[in-house]
Amino acid sequence: MTGALIWLIAGILLIIAELLSGDLFLLMVGVGALFGAGSAALTGNPFIDVAVFAVASVGMLVLVRPTLKRRFLAGPDIKTNTEALIGARAVVVSTVDGDAGQVKLAGDVWSARSMTGGEPIAPGTSVTVVEISGATAVVSAEL
Repeated sequence: MTGALIWLIAGILLIIAELLSGDLFLLMVGVGALFGAGSAALTGNPFIDVAVFAVASVGMLVLVRPTLKRRFLAGPDIKTNTEALIGARAVVVSTVDGDAGQVKLAGDVWSARSMTGGEPIAPGTSVTVVEISGATAVVSAEL
């Protein structure tokens, strides 16, 4: 039972140390140590315990760690800044044509111009932001 306790303490310490490193290496080895603790509690044979620890640790490092790293490093697919405004709806404040105009977009008044440059878009019309060009929203009238 002493061997199982040592493996358990080592596993917990490695998992706690992972909180400081953030590389997921110590977490995988810590989980391997917990498998070693389970083996020690069941068999009591130190050679089997070390083999279980080694196989579990290497398996976790090779199979689980790359997937977790890829998932954590990818991050959420959240659009920010002007990228988040593309596709948003706006309301025309002053007539928008191919050269100038203003729209209310995300609570602010933006300079705007029509994407087509054809007919002017009247105030009060709902439009969709197609592009942000500098500080100007390029908009298209909704059908």
